[in-house]
Amino acid sequence: MTWQKLEFQAPEIAEFGKEHLHNKVAYLATIRKDGSPRVHPFTPIIGAGRFFVFMEPDSPKGHDLRRDNRFAVHCSVSDTSGESGEFVITGRATLIEDADVRALAVRVTPYHPAERYILFEFDIESVIMTEYPDGKPKRRKWKVMK
Repeated sequence: MTWQKLEFQAPEIAEFGKEHLHNKVAYLATIRKDGSPRVHPFTPIIGAGRFFVFMEPDSPKGHDLRRDNRFAVHCSVSDTSGESGEFVITGRATLIEDADVRALAVRVTPYHPAERYILFEFDIESVIMTEYPDGKPKRRKWKVMK
């Protein structure tokens, strides 16, 4: 499911996620060849109803996603309290080779991605948003209905 569907079905959650992820350092969890998890810092790009990531073609995260496209993403938090909120997404990544989709991704990216970068689009399966009003966690969940 695209980011646009999240925006339509859960606009407050989508807006919170975009504020916490777009063009910021976040953490991407992938699965190594041996089945163990691997975590990578990366910069998510959200725009035009899509969720993209550009990366070096020889990046371990790219190798992992080509082999097993499952992922999890977690936003950075501002300090040890977590009061800035948390946003977690799980889903599946697709390697994008279509020139028109790449051009769209370049247009919504706040930096100029190098030509050598490969592009993935992330499809969303579930989201957990956590806020901390009065220091207590308040979670909202959203999941694709099948």
